[in-house]
Amino acid sequence: MTQQRIGFIGLGNMGGRMTACIVRAGREVLGFDAKEENVASAGAVAAASGKDVIERSDVVFLSLPDSRVIEAVVYGPEGLIEHSREGQIVVDLSTAAPESTRRIHEAFAQRGVRYLDAGISGGAAAAEKGQLTLMVGGEADALDAARDVLGLFATNVFHIGGTGAGHVTKLLNNFLNAVALSATAEVMVAAKKAGLDLEVVLDVFNKSSGVNFATLNRFPKIIHGDYLKGGLTNTLMLKDVTLYTELLAQLGVAGLHASGPIAAFGLARALGYADEISNTVVDAIGDVSGGIRLADRSEEES
Repeated sequence: MTQQRIGFIGLGNMGGRMTACIVRAGREVLGFDAKEENVASAGAVAAASGKDVIERSDVVFLSLPDSRVIEAVVYGPEGLIEHSREGQIVVDLSTAAPESTRRIHEAFAQRGVRYLDAGISGGAAAAEKGQLTLMVGGEADALDAARDVLGLFATNVFHIGGTGAGHVTKLLNNFLNAVALSATAEVMVAAKKAGLDLEVVLDVFNKSSGVNFATLNRFPKIIHGDYLKGGLTNTLMLKDVTLYTELLAQLGVAGLHASGPIAAFGLARALGYADEISNTVVDAIGDVSGGIRLADRSEEES
C-alpha cells in the first residue's frame, strides 16, 4: 500500500517538533514556514509555499498562531482551498476560533477535502517526545485515515465529535491550564514572601486539594530557575483565554473566572514577557510584589 505523502505548514515551536517526530519515524515531510530555517531544523524537505505543500501532499497538517493566520493560508487565489483536490485530508493542529474552523471545514468539503480540527496538549516537552494528546473534531473516517501519521507524534488521540469540537475542547482545556498556572504563580509568590520552604509547600499542595498540573509539573522546576523554555508564550496564552471568553459569549455561559488569567497574562505582556514562556507569569507577579523571584539568584545563573 502506498504511503500517504505528508505536508506540514507552520514549523515553529510546536509544529517543528511534531514534524521532527514524523521524520525520525522514517517518513518524509514536505514543510513550509515563514522562517526557512525552521524547515531545515525539523528535517523536512522545503516547499516553495503553502500552495506547493497542498499540491504535493495527501495529508496536510497546519500548526499556526491563530485563526487570522489560518484564514490567510487557506483562503484566496494562492490559498490551500483553491489548490486542494478531492480525497485529501487537512488536519488543523492550531488553537483557533471554532466558528472560523467550521467555515473552513465547509469550504474544504465543497472540494471533497476532509478537514479535521485537532487541538493538542502536552506542550513542547511532549511534542519533543512524540507524546502529545490530541482532541479531534470532524468525520470519524477521516480521523481513522490519518491515525497512522498522528500516532507518530501523539500517544492519546480522542475523537471528540463533529467539526469544531476539537477546537472547542482545546479552548476549554487551555482555560483550565491558564487558571491553574496563573493562580499557582500568585500563590507561590505569596509563599516566598511569607518565608516558606517552597519545596515543602509544593509537597503539601501535591498531596492536598490544591494539586494541579502546575504544582505537579511546572513549579518543581520553576522554583529552581528552570522555566521549561519552549512552551506557550504569555501572548498566546492571553489569546487563548480571550478565545475562551468569546466562546462563552456565543454559548450564553456566564464567564466568572476569566478575569484572573486575563489580568495575569496581560500583566506579563505589559512588563516585557510577551514572547517568553507563560511560566514567566510568576516573575511578572513577582515584579509587582516587591521584586520577588522564586529561585535563588545563584540557581537562576547556573
